[in-house]
Amino acid sequence: MEKQINFICNDNAISGKMNPAITVLDYLRTVKKLTGTKEGCREGDCGACTVLLGSLVGNKVKYKSVNSCLLPLNSVNGKHLVSIEGLNIEKLSFIQEQLVDEGGTQCGFCTPGFVVSLVNYFLNHNNYNLHEAVTSLDGNICRCTGYAGIKRAIENTISFLGNNSAKDNIEFLINKNILPKYFLEIPKLLKRLNAQLETKSKKSKTSKFLVSGGTDIYVQQRDTIHSSNIEFVAENRSEKTIWKSGDKIYLSGNLTVEEFRESKLIHQYLPSLKNHLLLFGSLPIRNRATIAGNIVNASPIADITNILLVLNSDVHLHYEKKKRTIPLIKFYKGYKQLNKTRNELITAVSFSIPKSKSLFNFEKISRRTFLDIASVNSSISIKTSANVIEDVHISAGGVSPVPLYLRSTRKFLLNKKISLENIKHAVKIALAEISPISDARGSSEYKSLLLRQLFYSHFIKLYPQNFKHEEFL
Repeated sequence: MEKQINFICNDNAISGKMNPAITVLDYLRTVKKLTGTKEGCREGDCGACTVLLGSLVGNKVKYKSVNSCLLPLNSVNGKHLVSIEGLNIEKLSFIQEQLVDEGGTQCGFCTPGFVVSLVNYFLNHNNYNLHEAVTSLDGNICRCTGYAGIKRAIENTISFLGNNSAKDNIEFLINKNILPKYFLEIPKLLKRLNAQLETKSKKSKTSKFLVSGGTDIYVQQRDTIHSSNIEFVAENRSEKTIWKSGDKIYLSGNLTVEEFRESKLIHQYLPSLKNHLLLFGSLPIRNRATIAGNIVNASPIADITNILLVLNSDVHLHYEKKKRTIPLIKFYKGYKQLNKTRNELITAVSFSIPKSKSLFNFEKISRRTFLDIASVNSSISIKTSANVIEDVHISAGGVSPVPLYLRSTRKFLLNKKISLENIKHAVKIALAEISPISDARGSSEYKSLLLRQLFYSHFIKLYPQNFKHEEFL
């Protein structure tokens, strides 16, 4: 299976018939012999394979850091792909100099990923902040340095760059010895390229896989997917990715998790989500993982699904001329069994704008705080008046074959006072609704205990004036 793919790789235009299913990592290393991009975990966990992917937005190019080990070659069609070699200038860049001078590199295997990720941070920010810069490196692992030298290199770079008030961020970074000069020509080249580009993926009734962001399937099927017949759906993006209509908010199916996290509309109505979603993978993963992909993957511990359940979301399905809408709580029929036909796509997800004074919280327990899947997760959306619960929705992940909506628990809590007695009784009902199994993430007893503690955490965080931690011991 080959298709015409046209893109810019570093400063070279590439055009030809290629296998769209192979990973960009394999393309760079085996076809282009650009071996600065390293092969590490092949699961998006280590960051050694990080590259930049630039898309034309208006007259400018918007760059994102992505894991090339999980990136189908199809996804670079009409875009600017930048490997570590594409950041080379006549001598070491300022970032590279600082990593060397401050002992931020030893064996060097992870260094390309750190450099690319730092460049991505400076490309996407004007007001530099050490905490934000360090956070932007999430998903990059260094096994040698202990990170102190890397952190010093970042501090030095921020100090060197100073205040960036430039209208053209790329020109500013070129003048500061961070980027090579050819970056100035990329918008013009991409305009020319996109004018003759066919970006829509052709629908096929014989496709073995529907691939959205690829962040899970390229882990689970990495040995076979490159030779499979695939329909790529994430690139078929409409102009609208997140919008408000009437009293509802709509998310397009191929909205990425990071776009969801950074949305001003979401900040307005669900401000805490920006921090909660930092627990979803790393930045390169969030730049690719999509809302629809997280839902259709049907993992019992899916973070996005867990959140959308308590927002009482609807799923909008589309195939050819047929459209239908179903509640998300009715979308899962059993483990990995969905209320959809094989060819139906999730085009959008919608939920009502949270009511005034309604509160939201998300809790997640995993072996690592960041960049890890949950052992158990839970979300709550709740509205009270005069200390009485008017509306409430609670979800639980990792304790059932499907992402679970706690119906009986909700029924009990409605019109009840926020009291210790009622919360403890609600927990008993919640524990009766679940059916956890023992696996690599913990025993069934342990998962029940985790859900109990997360349930308590919701109310301790949202109503600190009502409860003391020790009351739940």
